Amino acid sequence: MHGSLTRRRRAGLALLTSAALAAASALVAATAVTAPASAATSATVTVNTGTSLGTIPAAGHGVNVAVYDGNMNSSPVSGLLRDAGFTAVRYPGGSYGDIYHWKTHTTEGGYVAPGTDFDTYVSTVRSAGAQPVVIANYGTGTAQEAADWVRYANVTKGYGVKYWEIGNEVYGNGHYGSGWEQDNHADKSPKAYANNVLQYISAMKAVDSSIKVGVVLTTPGGWPDGVVGSGDSADWNNTVMSIVQDKADFVIIHWYPGATSAADSLTKVSQIAPMVSTVRSLLAKYAGSRASSIGIAVTEANLNYQLNSATTALGAADSYLTWFENGVMNVDWWSLHNGTSSSPKTNDDGTPDYNDFGILSSGSSGEPPVNTPLPPYYGLAMVGRAGSPGDTLVKASSSSSLLAAHAVKTSGGVNVVLVNKDLNNSTTVSLSYSGFSPGGAATVVQWRKGATSISTSSASSATSITLPPYSITVLKASGGGTVSPSPSPSPSASPTPGGSGCSATYKVTNSWPGGFQADVTVTNTRTTAISGWTVGWSYRNGQTISSSWNAAVSQSGAAVTTKNVSYNGSLAAGASTSFGFTGNGTGDVPAPISCTTG
Repeated sequence: MHGSLTRRRRAGLALLTSAALAAASALVAATAVTAPASAATSATVTVNTGTSLGTIPAAGHGVNVAVYDGNMNSSPVSGLLRDAGFTAVRYPGGSYGDIYHWKTHTTEGGYVAPGTDFDTYVSTVRSAGAQPVVIANYGTGTAQEAADWVRYANVTKGYGVKYWEIGNEVYGNGHYGSGWEQDNHADKSPKAYANNVLQYISAMKAVDSSIKVGVVLTTPGGWPDGVVGSGDSADWNNTVMSIVQDKADFVIIHWYPGATSAADSLTKVSQIAPMVSTVRSLLAKYAGSRASSIGIAVTEANLNYQLNSATTALGAADSYLTWFENGVMNVDWWSLHNGTSSSPKTNDDGTPDYNDFGILSSGSSGEPPVNTPLPPYYGLAMVGRAGSPGDTLVKASSSSSLLAAHAVKTSGGVNVVLVNKDLNNSTTVSLSYSGFSPGGAATVVQWRKGATSISTSSASSATSITLPPYSITVLKASGGGTVSPSPSPSPSASPTPGGSGCSATYKVTNSWPGGFQADVTVTNTRTTAISGWTVGWSYRNGQTISSSWNAAVSQSGAAVTTKNVSYNGSLAAGASTSFGFTGNGTGDVPAPISCTTG
């Protein structure tokens, strides 16, 4: 994957810079594809509004832009970003982040297009109603340069840029044998990166302590994850996190799964939950009590197969919502414009493919006019139609492997997102709701293969709908009788009754399909100090503990026993301490939970 990343980000620059064709008013329809004759299939979807999967993150719905893209700030762009509901825009562009110098608006060995400077970028992002995500130059920059950028952005200009990354794919600096990321440091090891990151964090936060700083990790299961380099004692992720520990505010991975067919591409969403679980376990191992508050950002994502297909549009919508349901704070698609160096071909699903990673055409040879939305744009725009930041993601399940279902509880009702992955057949879906009574009419927002716009219509009911083949639908149901979802964090178990000398409360702080994270707070209920404590409970649904911190945890069958470690056993009268863990299974709260002293 690393080799293709280099070509993707540095190829086709001349195409990008020469594409200065038309503005939004000159957009033309993309080639429509006639769907094969379809037969109806059926499926059922169950929506449980009483089960929360967290909320849509404030800067979750993102896209990448690059300083070599002369159309990055063209007049239609802010409106297209806003119409798609993007809330984050990452700059200055993948591997360019490690060669870009913001003060001079120059790169080392790259090309910078006119009108792509930092201030113009911020203006576009603000006009779109989104937040900046900025890559501080690690490869050819310094901690001081990054701190000066924070000062200019947030003190001098008052832009309030919150999210800052330290480098791009720094593990691609040649330390593991393959190099596509520029890194001028003599020591290119993960240990050197981590120690330098601490200097960046210190310098940048000395300017503005409110910013959030992210550290680069390798993608779980992707190269070079698990590789131990020459002179290292562990792989990149374990080395970096063992040094950075709890000093970063978020960690960064990238996701380019690739595929062998359109059908295979649409299954790659299944990678998401295990990947997030792996990263959470890593944080739990090294970040101590801050583990649950450190975010995960996927600052580059693309299915990396038949890039401009309807298949990619469906996969984009399905994957973004799945990332959100697994607690990820930000996902940034690669990219806004990218350009192409190949002739158009035909995708598996019958749509034209320009081999362009952009969601908007760059106007390269053989492509539609510049800024024409390509299918992935519509897929991501449907994510924007699913709900707004702060809306609650609730559990939705489908009876069919070819129908993905997601649901969002809003102030006005429940939005159900239905992705019909069946290329040839329409699907009639019967929907049932738990904790919510849909009213009469519903609103249907829909995009289907070949369409050059998103349609909005009315339906007589929110309990049945027929979906076209290869389509994304948001069924917006209004109604009453809602019950508040079990929030994430979930309700705590009742404290242990008095008499034992201590009490314990159990709280689920995050959950994802097949796993969860929880914290337990132990409080001394005596009027005198205690020197040790033991907390216990039994699970009801086969849950198992996978990792823990700040306590010695053992499990025998359903029974879990936790004891203090050396530094948190002594508690003054009324004092509290906490420990945490990740587990496999559902994140329901066990009861009773016991606490004893000694």
